[in-house]
Amino acid sequence: MTFEELGLGTRVTSAVTSAGYTTPTPIQAEAIPLVLAKRDVLGIAQTGTGKTAAFTLPMLSILENGRARARMPRTLILEPTRELAMQVEEKFKEYGANQKLSVALLIGGVSFAEQDLKITRGVDVLIATPGRLLDHFERGKLLLTGIEVLVIDEADRMLDMGFVPDIERIVKLTPFTRQTLFFTATMPPEIQRITEQFLTNPAIVKVDRTSSTASTITQRLVASSTKDYDKREVLRNLIKGAKDLKNGIIFCNRKIDVANLHRSLSRHDFSVASLHGDMDQSARMMALDNFRKNKITLLVASDVAARGLDIPDVSHVFNFDIPTHAEDYVHRIGRTGRAGREGTAYTIVDKSDVKYLDAVEKVIGQPIEWLGPNLSELALQGPSESKSFKGDLNADDIGKGELNKQRRPRRNARLEARKEQESHKNPEPRKEHEKSPQRDAPLLKRNTSRHNQIESSPKHEKLGFQNNEPQRTRHYRQNQNDDGPVIIGFGDQLPGFLARPVPINRS
Repeated sequence: MTFEELGLGTRVTSAVTSAGYTTPTPIQAEAIPLVLAKRDVLGIAQTGTGKTAAFTLPMLSILENGRARARMPRTLILEPTRELAMQVEEKFKEYGANQKLSVALLIGGVSFAEQDLKITRGVDVLIATPGRLLDHFERGKLLLTGIEVLVIDEADRMLDMGFVPDIERIVKLTPFTRQTLFFTATMPPEIQRITEQFLTNPAIVKVDRTSSTASTITQRLVASSTKDYDKREVLRNLIKGAKDLKNGIIFCNRKIDVANLHRSLSRHDFSVASLHGDMDQSARMMALDNFRKNKITLLVASDVAARGLDIPDVSHVFNFDIPTHAEDYVHRIGRTGRAGREGTAYTIVDKSDVKYLDAVEKVIGQPIEWLGPNLSELALQGPSESKSFKGDLNADDIGKGELNKQRRPRRNARLEARKEQESHKNPEPRKEHEKSPQRDAPLLKRNTSRHNQIESSPKHEKLGFQNNEPQRTRHYRQNQNDDGPVIIGFGDQLPGFLARPVPINRS
C-alpha cells in the first residue's frame, strides 16, 4: 500500500514523497482513512511506529479547505512536553511544505507576546501543552469554539503528569461536534475511562500488543551493587565496551541524579550533555540540537526525554535507574530501534530494583536476558573476585559492583605519602631522645639574650628603666615536654606596691 491509496491530498502525498517516505506504517495505514472519514479514533501503538504522521497527514488534507479566524484556531493538538510539541510542529512544517497553513506553538519558556501575535493573526494548527494553553485562554487571548479536530497525543503520559483535570477543562471549552483523536502507547484503566468520556463511538486502531517493545531492540540487564559509585562505574564500562555506539541516551529517575551523573561523566572525559524539566527552554533546545547534530555523544536525561525525541539514529539507551512506572520502560527504550533500525538497551539493576524489574517484565510480557552475572550470582562472588576492567567489554566483567579498586587514596594513605616525602627532604630527622642544648637549658637562661635586647633598647631607657635593673619578663611553658623549672607568678621580682605598709584605721 502507498500513501496515494490512503485518500490523502495531492499536495500532502507530494510532500511525503519528498521527505523520503514511500510506504505507510501499520498504524498509519489503518488510522489515516478513519480520520479522513471524520471518525473519532483511539490509536494504540508502541512508540516509534509513526503515530505522529498518522494524525498530521490526514489533518493537512482536511485543512486544505477553509480559513482560520483571529484567535480561533481550527485544529488543536495537545502534547505533554515541550519537546514533543516542538517535534509535531516540525512535522507539520515538513509535510505541509506545499500548503500555506499557519502553525502556532504554545509552550512554556517562551514569551507570551510572540505567541499572542500569532494567535491574533489566526492559525490553522495550534500545538500546545495544557498549562500554557489555559494561560492564554484565561488572559482572554484565545477562543476554542472553532476547533474542528482535537488531538490528544501521548494520553498515558498526560495521565502520569497530572494533566487530566486540565484536559477535561479544555475539552469542555471545545465544540461538541468536534472530531477527537486519541493516541497512546499504553492503555491503563484510567485512560480507558477517559476515552469513554471524550470519544464518541471511536474506531480502535491497535498495532501490536499493548505495552510491547519493538523487536529491533536488543534488551539486556546488568547487575550492580546499590552503591552509586559502583553503578557509575558499571555504566562507564558499558559505554566503553558498547559495540557500534554512535550516540546514546542515559535515563535517570530524578533530576538531581541527572545533574550528578552528568558531572561524573564529564570528569571522565565523556562527550555528554544533560536534559531535565528544571532547565530553561533555551538550554533544553541547545542540548537537543547538539545531540541531533552529533556534536555530543551522550545525553543524560530524565523522563522528559522518554517521549517526543524523534532522533532516528539513536543507537543505544542506558537505564541508569530502572523506571518506577513500568510503562515508562517502553517509552525509554523506544528512543532506539526506530523506523526499522537496530538498537540496544541496557538497564542497570541492583537488589532494591527487583520489584520494579518484575513489573517491567510483566508489562512487556517477556523476561529480559542478563548480561554477565545476575543479582544472585553477583552477591555470591563478593568483592574479592572483582577485578579492574580494561579493554573490550566482557559479560563477566560487567556488574561486579567494585570493578576498579584504583580509586583516589584514602586520607590515611595520603598522610603516609606526605610523611614519606618529608622524610626524603630531611634524611636525618632528630630523634625524640636527643635534646638540643637550648632545650636542656633552664627557661630563664634561654631568654637571656632577649632580656639584654630589651634592657638596651632606647624605648626602655626613655621610660626610665636602668640597664642595671633586671626587667620583669612573663614566661610561659611552651610545651609539655619542656625541661627546666616552671616559673609561677612574678618569680623573684617583688613589685614595689606590694611592699608598701597598709594603713589601719583603728577608730
